[in-house]
Amino acid sequence: MDAIILAGGKAERLGDAAGGRPKSLVSVAGRPLAAYQVAALAAAGVDHVIVSCAAGAGQEFEQELSDLGTDITIAEELEPLGRGGGLRFAAAFRRASGDFFALNGDELLALDLAALLGRHRDAGAAATITVTRPTSSFGVVELNGGDLVTGFEEAGRVPYWVSCGVYVFGDEAADALPERGDHETSTFPELAEAGRLAAYRYEGIWITVNTPKDLRRAEEYVAANPDWLA
Repeated sequence: MDAIILAGGKAERLGDAAGGRPKSLVSVAGRPLAAYQVAALAAAGVDHVIVSCAAGAGQEFEQELSDLGTDITIAEELEPLGRGGGLRFAAAFRRASGDFFALNGDELLALDLAALLGRHRDAGAAATITVTRPTSSFGVVELNGGDLVTGFEEAGRVPYWVSCGVYVFGDEAADALPERGDHETSTFPELAEAGRLAAYRYEGIWITVNTPKDLRRAEEYVAANPDWLA
């Protein structure tokens, strides 16, 4: 089975913490971010991972990911195509037709990819997106009818679902990806209108590494869960 990792991020907001590397290769607990994703994909039965990256970054990705026991193909974009365009470009490097995983290269999730694939196939959908309810960064202040404070609650999950950037695509959805631009504002609304887009609910850890603070959180999570993806 194939999978695509979108790895075009430049780590600009990480600054010196990135060590001059592309964002998906920033080290977390001694391993590149993308290495955790390759390991999770391999555990779900993926034997071929396509890395969609910026022009000139391919050799670095190949060096960092080539010894993980999974075949790696590098798909360098000669010019920025957007996430949807990057997926369409990378999909041309698949070795087989049929379902494939796609995910962002700068995130850590303890997601059951096999269960996601099962949901996709049970639904018979063109594509399935993983959705989650993010944790709010704010605590809750409870008020009564007279606007007196009656209590406080720790921050919890927000009451709505958002895409956390992990998908399964079938051939129908792959063919509908844009040449340029974002699939979440083009392909997905079209599939949803046609009743061809399914969702898989996930409420585990979700860390997107954009800032030094995010990187510290990722380091702390991996340190506190040493058997994760062992």
